[in-house]
Amino acid sequence: MRKAAVKRKTKETDVEVAVDLDGTGVSQIATGIGFFDHMLDLLARHSRIDIAVKANGDLHIDHHHTTEDVGIALGQAVKQALGDMKGITRYASVHMPMDEALTRVAIDISGRPFLVFKAEFGRDKVGAFDTELVQEWFQAFAINAGVTLHVETLYGSNDHHISESCFKGLARALRTAVAIDPRAAGEVPSTKGTLGG
Repeated sequence: MRKAAVKRKTKETDVEVAVDLDGTGVSQIATGIGFFDHMLDLLARHSRIDIAVKANGDLHIDHHHTTEDVGIALGQAVKQALGDMKGITRYASVHMPMDEALTRVAIDISGRPFLVFKAEFGRDKVGAFDTELVQEWFQAFAINAGVTLHVETLYGSNDHHISESCFKGLARALRTAVAIDPRAAGEVPSTKGTLGG
């Protein structure tokens, strides 16, 4: 079973995350940040990965520490659940429309963490959530999941839609990339014979 659970506790946050890569998209999300909960809920739904997140953070300061630490823990959980990565599809890309916004997401479950993130937001916040934290979350997730991730919003004017297209795009790319390829079951999808360096 490709499942994992991660706990991360610092002076700033207390985070518990669990994932099941072979789930049905069930989510149990409670971070105390409404917009962020919405993004994580749709990440689970569209990736078909079961995701549980419980986070208590220093929200009286801002949302930065909680958002980043959830990204770290979720990335670590996905990496653990992937195990030796035998049989995974590994690569995926998607163009994700959300009304007037369109975002391209490409992923390589390479074991070599890297993020390219290109999205421009017109406002500092969506609700109470700082739009700059969208990139912060993607950075924390990509580095800790050990994936190469490219996210680029090609166009869009509504910051909620731009954010949503980024998270939904990741969800659909993850859904494909973590799936087991029946033609390559038991094989590590690399000419090196190993992934991660």
